Amino acid sequence: MKRQKSLPEHLVELLEGGRAHITFDDAVKNWPAKFQGIRPEGAAHSPWEVLEHMRLAQWDILEFTRDPKHVSPEWPSGYWPKTPAPPDAKAWNNSIKSFRADLNAMIKLIQSKKTDFFAPLPHGTGQTVLREALLVADHNAYHLGELLVLRRLLGAWK
Repeated sequence: MKRQKSLPEHLVELLEGGRAHITFDDAVKNWPAKFQGIRPEGAAHSPWEVLEHMRLAQWDILEFTRDPKHVSPEWPSGYWPKTPAPPDAKAWNNSIKSFRADLNAMIKLIQSKKTDFFAPLPHGTGQTVLREALLVADHNAYHLGELLVLRRLLGAWK
């Protein structure tokens, strides 16, 4: 009989994407710089705003999960960039690198044998590592879909 996957394996699979939704890497791969700061007609956000929002939210959830002294940004202004376009030519790739690093840190936390998925975080109000990992996966999946729609609206998707 085939071995059933463990909870950590399922969570990592969910965070990495590619089953029910596009992967992060596929969503941002070769994104044309000329489209990063454009809000297509009818869209609430530009690709830069969505990417940076994803990075900020994921970072906040990760830090809340692992650091009892973490202070979250002000809602909602602390979770969105100030401008629709990246502030400089390096910002887009830096945001991608930071997003990947934080996603990998969440995955390492999930894969740690020391992680208790069900114990309430001592500094929270009932949150658990499982809840925070699912929150990251859910939030990322939503905004990956948004990035894909933006890419299509901008004509930057095959």
